[in-house]
Amino acid sequence: MDLSNLKPAKGSVQLKGKRFGRGQGSGKGGTSTRGHKGQKSVSGYSRKIGFEGGQMPLQRRLPKFGFKNPFRKEYKAINLSVLEAFAEKNGVAVVDVQALVKAGLTPKNSLVKILGQGALTKKLEVKAHAFSASAKAAIEALEGTVTIEQ
Repeated sequence: MDLSNLKPAKGSVQLKGKRFGRGQGSGKGGTSTRGHKGQKSVSGYSRKIGFEGGQMPLQRRLPKFGFKNPFRKEYKAINLSVLEAFAEKNGVAVVDVQALVKAGLTPKNSLVKILGQGALTKKLEVKAHAFSASAKAAIEALEGTVTIEQ
């Protein structure tokens, strides 16, 4: 290899686009491909998002709908089968939100709700922000305890 063979890496150099408005000899002079007269031919032209040439835009033709409740509480759902596997793997009898976060089963600042899908075979002390009725019944059936955290 010598200096005469050096080339940039494939794909690293892009060709420059056509240069408009650089004289008649360029073939792209004069009106610079914008046609003659009209709103879109002048410098500084830009149109609003959704502009449809004066026709009523779609976002104004359609009705408003929906409601977003600012007081809604989003819970991260964890089933009894997941708790069973977690307790079996770690050999713990107390399951709380911090332990679930440490295990990567729930995000750090989320609220946790225990749901009743799956079977529980072990007595557990469970602490979470909310419980479904079936999960609470299943935990208490094995003499486990249910504690609601705030």
